[in-house]
Amino acid sequence: MKNAEELRKNLSEVFRQLQAGELKPTEAAELANLGGKMINSAKVQVEYYALRKEAPRIAWLEQGAE
Repeated sequence: MKNAEELRKNLSEVFRQLQAGELKPTEAAELANLGGKMINSAKVQVEYYALRKEAPRIAWLEQGAE
Protein backbone atom coordinates (compact mmCIF):
# COMPACT_ATOMS: atom_id res chain seq x y z
CA MET A 1 0.00 0.00 0.00
CA LYS A 2 1.33 3.40 -0.91
CA ASN A 3 -0.74 5.20 1.75
CA ALA A 4 -3.65 4.90 4.18
CA GLU A 5 -6.13 6.11 1.56
CA GLU A 6 -5.15 3.25 -0.75
CA LEU A 7 -5.55 0.80 2.14
CA ARG A 8 -9.09 2.06 2.76
CA LYS A 9 -9.97 1.68 -0.92
CA ASN A 10 -8.61 -1.86 -0.98
CA LEU A 11 -10.45 -2.83 2.19
CA SER A 12 -13.66 -1.40 0.70
CA GLU A 13 -13.12 -3.64 -2.32
CA VAL A 14 -12.58 -6.63 -0.02
CA PHE A 15 -15.89 -5.81 1.68
CA ARG A 16 -17.65 -5.58 -1.69
CA GLN A 17 -16.19 -8.92 -2.79
CA LEU A 18 -17.24 -10.54 0.47
CA GLN A 19 -20.81 -9.26 0.10
CA ALA A 20 -20.92 -10.48 -3.50
CA GLY A 21 -19.72 -13.94 -2.48
CA GLU A 22 -16.53 -13.54 -4.52
CA LEU A 23 -14.26 -13.92 -1.50
CA LYS A 24 -14.30 -16.45 1.32
CA PRO A 25 -14.90 -15.00 4.81
CA THR A 26 -11.58 -16.42 6.01
CA GLU A 27 -9.71 -14.65 3.20
CA ALA A 28 -11.50 -11.37 3.92
CA ALA A 29 -10.68 -11.74 7.62
CA GLU A 30 -6.99 -12.22 6.86
CA LEU A 31 -6.90 -9.16 4.61
CA ALA A 32 -8.68 -7.09 7.24
CA ASN A 33 -6.24 -8.36 9.87
CA LEU A 34 -3.26 -7.33 7.74
CA GLY A 35 -4.81 -3.92 7.16
CA GLY A 36 -5.24 -3.51 10.91
CA LYS A 37 -1.60 -4.39 11.48
CA MET A 38 -0.54 -1.73 8.97
CA ILE A 39 -2.69 0.86 10.74
CA ASN A 40 -1.37 -0.17 14.17
CA SER A 41 2.20 0.11 12.93
CA ALA A 42 1.56 3.69 11.79
CA LYS A 43 -0.17 4.41 15.11
CA VAL A 44 2.89 3.24 17.04
CA GLN A 45 5.07 5.52 14.92
CA VAL A 46 2.78 8.50 15.58
CA GLU A 47 2.73 7.77 19.33
CA TYR A 48 6.52 7.45 19.42
CA TYR A 49 7.00 10.84 17.83
CA ALA A 50 4.35 12.37 20.10
CA LEU A 51 6.24 11.14 23.16
CA ARG A 52 9.41 12.72 21.79
CA LYS A 53 7.44 15.92 21.09
CA GLU A 54 8.36 15.68 17.43
CA ALA A 55 6.13 16.23 14.42
CA PRO A 56 7.73 14.37 11.54
CA ARG A 57 6.15 13.84 8.15
CA ILE A 58 4.79 10.29 7.86
CA ALA A 59 4.19 9.88 4.15
CA TRP A 60 2.03 6.75 4.50
CA LEU A 61 -0.56 8.74 6.48
CA GLU A 62 -0.71 11.57 3.99
CA GLN A 63 -3.21 11.51 1.17
CA GLY A 64 -1.57 10.92 -2.19
CA ALA A 65 1.76 9.93 -0.62
CA GLU A 66 4.02 7.66 -2.61
